[in-house]
Amino acid sequence: MNYQETTNWMFNQLPMYQLQGASAYKEDLTNIKLLAAHLGNPETQLKCIHVAGTNGKGSTSHMLASVLHEAGYNVGLYTSPHLKDFRERIKINGQEISENFVCEFIEKHKSFFEANDMSFFEMSVGLAFDYFASEKVDIAIIEVGLGGRLDATNIITPLVSVITNIGLDHTQFLGNTLEAIAGEKAGIIKPNVPVVVGEYTTETQPVFLAKAEEKKAPIYFASDLISEVFPSDLIGDYQFHNKKTVQQTIKIINETTDFKVSDESIKLGLLNVVKNTALQGRWQQLGENPKIICDTAHNKHGLTVVMNQIKKETFQNLHIVLGVVNDKDLDSILPLFPQSAHYYFCSPNSSRGLSTEILQSEAKKHQLIGEKYDSVESAFAEAKKNASENDFIYVGGSTFVVAELPLG
Repeated sequence: MNYQETTNWMFNQLPMYQLQGASAYKEDLTNIKLLAAHLGNPETQLKCIHVAGTNGKGSTSHMLASVLHEAGYNVGLYTSPHLKDFRERIKINGQEISENFVCEFIEKHKSFFEANDMSFFEMSVGLAFDYFASEKVDIAIIEVGLGGRLDATNIITPLVSVITNIGLDHTQFLGNTLEAIAGEKAGIIKPNVPVVVGEYTTETQPVFLAKAEEKKAPIYFASDLISEVFPSDLIGDYQFHNKKTVQQTIKIINETTDFKVSDESIKLGLLNVVKNTALQGRWQQLGENPKIICDTAHNKHGLTVVMNQIKKETFQNLHIVLGVVNDKDLDSILPLFPQSAHYYFCSPNSSRGLSTEILQSEAKKHQLIGEKYDSVESAFAEAKKNASENDFIYVGGSTFVVAELPLG
């Protein structure tokens, strides 16, 4: 199979959360342990930083990779989901895994995947571990896919565990309280391995403290410990806490491992995240006059910060291109959006996309008024057509919506 055929098989033949949602979620680590053993346990050859959290784990992972790259290390980076191409998930020093490696890996192990009912995510994690081990990276940044305790990445023993924050998302899997979700994320805390927590609340801090004590894991709350925050090319307001998390994590790495990262490398790494890692979709500017911003924030915690940042912008009229997936709690996110904006409702090109009719109807209940469009592309085109040079266009609501934009 060529690359397109290989990725089509991965996407279509096996459960993939990005496309299918709940039906792709697996509730134990049996399969990934089986796959790791089949591959010769490549994860045991890796030095890792493990990153979980409701929001910010992708940005934090990319920042860490950029900083360590600036320090001269060979850095693997595994993240999800991807925006345009599957290979975005697996990079070394910002370079995507080759199409050939993906094809050869799937071809070599395809019969094993089929015989053992491997999920898309399990295959992807196995591929990342195998690739990083074969390329002998100095360190790998591994982002959790969903939750933590039962996530397929949670077979590693990292140098540091990182939990960015806790918010109400994926409640059908992780629980419907902050304490329950914190318990799932805290599942990545390993015996005697330091853990850095980016943000906490009165509900979540006791959960983290209890799990850290149980595992005898030193715990650090970055929001309390880091006073000076270095600037970054990731300019979303929510990056403030992510930068603290990164700086605290690097501090622990410096103190507890043989890795040495200077303040200069931290500063350069934070300033060159996009250049070093090719990260996209985080308060990313796509145009000016009118100013156009897209962002992948898609839950209450993330959208609250983004909507507050929009309020700080200066503009004449606000245009919002909005689409969401069908498992989104609309009653929690729609009240966050400004009633004064003009809306362009769309549905991302995914089986999980919520219909524009339902989105428009539900939005109207919150006095969010606009027209519906048959694609993200047409909604975005209409917003650009209607906006004057002093206006502001925001595009978001879902990673899938951002994925359909011309990101450059």
